[in-house]
Amino acid sequence: MPHTPTPFETRLRAVADTVERRLETLLDDAPRTGEIARPERLMAAMRHAALAGGKRLRPFLAVEATRLLGGPEEAGLRAGLAIELIHCYSLVHDDLPAMDDDDLRRGKPTVHVAFDDATAILAGDALLTLAFEVATAEGPDAPAEIRAALAAAIARAAGLAGMVGGQMLDLAAEGRWGPRRLGEDEIRRLQAMKTGALLAVSAEAGAIAAGAGAEDRARLLAYGRALGAAFQIADDILDREATAEALGKAVGKDAGRGKGTLVDALGLDAARAECDRLVAEAEAALAPWGDRAAVLIEAARFTAARKA
Repeated sequence: MPHTPTPFETRLRAVADTVERRLETLLDDAPRTGEIARPERLMAAMRHAALAGGKRLRPFLAVEATRLLGGPEEAGLRAGLAIELIHCYSLVHDDLPAMDDDDLRRGKPTVHVAFDDATAILAGDALLTLAFEVATAEGPDAPAEIRAALAAAIARAAGLAGMVGGQMLDLAAEGRWGPRRLGEDEIRRLQAMKTGALLAVSAEAGAIAAGAGAEDRARLLAYGRALGAAFQIADDILDREATAEALGKAVGKDAGRGKGTLVDALGLDAARAECDRLVAEAEAALAPWGDRAAVLIEAARFTAARKA
């Protein structure tokens, strides 16, 4: 019997298709007003990184949070595009030989393999800075105070106390600067920064784009934090159980490097239970909206149950 897509699956696909088209436009070769030139090789590398497919979960969260709060969907989409560009940059840099040294990403050669290390570094830099150009673009549904708040929230999540800081903790966890064994609390902190911060700000950014008040913004941020933590546990479980063909990237590398995960700290069964608890926490944060939040609730459940 053919599978009938759920409302969540339909919305996720629709947002992913829109994001793909918008990224194609953002990353074409034609210089924009105020630009001198767009170097051909750099643009090719940026497209290789950003147009590699993927579920586009982060922009989906931003768009759906904006819709939940009755804000303009275009504003949520711009916020989501900015965050997706940052996510893509982070993958390019994470894959570099000096970082995780990966050759495969979403079933394709990583940027430094397809091009070279220098081009990969510059492509990541360009994706990062383009993200803030997108986030702060003027528009009828983007007053200055919202654009400023959005840029500040995204910078905080992506930077030294968020994703970048988490990557530094991750490198230390490999023992690069001496033996290091992480306890459960340290693992949770690392994961909340490296992976969780950008997922959390995706939901918060949707609230900001909608012009939400402090209480609604805090609820969406709490939802995003719980979802982000569940996402990372699910990722660690997949790293142990899935195949490279299913994931489109190498598996088992974290264990090979001696990195600590909650699967290590808690055991597989307890890690699954913790993932379920976090999904319930994400759902609870959305309780005030009732059935209106059904698609975001399903997104949290999908995050924990995904197989790729």
